[in-house]
Amino acid sequence: MRPCHACGHDLDIVGAVGKRESCPKCAADVHVCANCISFDPTAVRGQCRDLAAEPPRDKTAANSCDFFVLRHGAWTPPDESPAAQARAALEALFRKR
Repeated sequence: MRPCHACGHDLDIVGAVGKRESCPKCAADVHVCANCISFDPTAVRGQCRDLAAEPPRDKTAANSCDFFVLRHGAWTPPDESPAAQARAALEALFRKR
């Protein structure tokens, strides 16, 4: 499954992603850093692990990076954020039985 970074809709794309391609459900751009296999929010150099790429400022806007490869699992549901997971774990730990 290759979900849209913005809404989670399965993009069902085979082959190369066009630079102007958009999600059929939410119309978000697909050829963006947030959908790329090299995107890493913890990377020091522009949130990109590919040293040959020139990362753009906006990671959710269409770009012309030649190193783009659509990744699996680009979308995280809002309720599964790390903060929400930690909060749920704490609530489970201190829940009265």
